[in-house]
This record gives sequence, structure tokens and C-alpha cells, in this order.
Amino acid sequence: MSSNGSVPDEQQPDPLIEVLPALMRVAAGIWIRTGVWALGTSVRVGTRLARASVSPQLVQDVSAGLRAYARELLGVTDLDNRVRQLSPPRERPRDRMSLRERGAELLRESADVDFDDRTHPAYARILSELAPDEVRILRLLMVDGAQPSVDIRAANLIGVGTQLVAQGLTMIGTEAGCRHLDRVPAYLNNLRRLGLIASSDDALEDPMRYHVIEAQPDATEAIKRAGRVKTVHHKVEMTPFGSDFCEVCLPLDMADDAETIQISDFSAK
Repeated sequence: MSSNGSVPDEQQPDPLIEVLPALMRVAAGIWIRTGVWALGTSVRVGTRLARASVSPQLVQDVSAGLRAYARELLGVTDLDNRVRQLSPPRERPRDRMSLRERGAELLRESADVDFDDRTHPAYARILSELAPDEVRILRLLMVDGAQPSVDIRAANLIGVGTQLVAQGLTMIGTEAGCRHLDRVPAYLNNLRRLGLIASSDDALEDPMRYHVIEAQPDATEAIKRAGRVKTVHHKVEMTPFGSDFCEVCLPLDMADDAETIQISDFSAK
């Protein structure tokens, strides 16, 4: 002890030591309350699950109870909102209405006698999906009319039925001046896909036009493979939609030359 009667600092009790028993009592109380809560929750949930297994109608009540227990344990009061935020957004009604409004606008334009709709809205897209050789084919069909097409079929020995050997043989690529003759079948398929041309089962009046095709090397080779041959005559022609497209978009009076016509040279009137 010092001369003034005070206790030296090194002999004074540590404040933390003094409050340690109180902290331990608080911690013990929290642990006991938590254990009691967990035990009670387990009992309640177990009881409800057992009842739900007997009565399926109680499953919904058990789910609601589990959510309530989760909120009580974790302190989460907006659990449902957070779950909804994680869910993918549903289509908004106004998104559907925007399509309906576009349809209503088209109906209004169809009733407007002053609205200029001579150019179909699909024409610009169709021009972007055409190859230069395909434009030459369209010009040929527009200027010279329908073109002949031949199927070569092999007749069976017993005279019943035939088998297809070669299909859609034409002179369209040569007559149109296409640069890539090997691509003509793909060109014709694309033009059919776009609704610009169609194949008809009706034959042209002049049979000589079909004889020219049958004399070509690919046709004679197919005839040799077939043995007993039956030829079927068709024609390839413009559709009304294709004719209107060509009249609006293609310069049909352009003089032919050795160069391939470029799509970029065309524009809708």
C-alpha cells in the first residue's frame, strides 16, 4: 500500500474479471432459451409432419409454419419478397398489348384510303436473302415465262410403280446465265421458300423444250442408270407474289452483260 493509502495499480482487480460471471450467466441463459426454442420447434414440426402424412391437406399449413419458424430464427421478415426476386420475371401484360397495338395499327392503316402500301414490307428482307444468280433466275422467269423441268423415274420390271432417279432437271441456270450452275437446285429451293416461284405438275405446250433437257449429260446419265425410263414433265413459274416483287424491286429492262448483277444495285421504287 502506498503512503497515501491507495492500492497499487498492479494489485487492483481487472474489471473484465469482475463482469465475467455476469457474462457467463447471460450466455448460459441465451443458450438455454435457444435450446428450448429449438426443441419446441422440432417437436411442433415433427408433430405437424406426422399429421400431414396422415392428412395431406395439412401440407400447406406445415409449409407456412416452416416459413414462420425460419423468419423467427433468422430474423428475416421479407423472405417471400426475396424468393420472388430470384424467380424469373413473367411476361408483362403490356408486352402482349404492344403486339396487339401493332395489329390494331395495321387494321387502321388498311382502312385508311390515303395510306400508301404499294410496297410490301417483306420486300426489303427478301432482297437481303437473295444471291445474285437467284436474281438472274427471277428475271428469266419474268421475261421469258415458265421454264420446263423433268423428273426421270425408273419403271419396275412388272410394270407397277416407278422409282425416282433424278428430280427437277432444268436448263434454268444456263438460260439465266448463272455463274454457279452447281448451285441452281439450292437457288430454286430458296426462291420457293421465299414464295417467289412454284413448281407445277402441268407441262408446257411445247414438248421440244423437254427433249432439250433430256439430251443434257446429267439427264442421259440418269437414263442409263434407270434402264427402263419414264419421264415426268413439270414447269417452274412465278407466283403472283413473286411477280409483284419483281415488278417493284428488279430493273427487268436492264441490259444483260457479262458481269453478275449485284443485289446492291437494286432498290425498291
